[in-house]
Amino acid sequence: MKIYGLKNCDTCRKALKQLQDSVLVDIRADGMPDGLLEAAHAQFGDKLVNTRSTTWRGLSEAERAGEPLQLLRAHPALMKRPLIDRDGELFLGWDQNTKSALGAA
Repeated sequence: MKIYGLKNCDTCRKALKQLQDSVLVDIRADGMPDGLLEAAHAQFGDKLVNTRSTTWRGLSEAERAGEPLQLLRAHPALMKRPLIDRDGELFLGWDQNTKSALGAA
């Protein structure tokens, strides 16, 4: 199981701690595998962009109006975290539903 997020993100660290045998992939340092960002956007849509982040607040109105996938490629920290890939099945965030689905409740 792979957790895509940031190594300094508290939520990603919580998920990593509770999900044994998982690996954290730092999207800022390592990027995202080809096709994963597109698959996540197809499944989660606009929820993939974290509009409450400091990165989002630092963007201009013109940048915010841009295409979500281009924004996420340019600013990886804009992605809602963590994005968890379990054998091709994607989960977004670390809420109770995700924890239950992954057996980490």
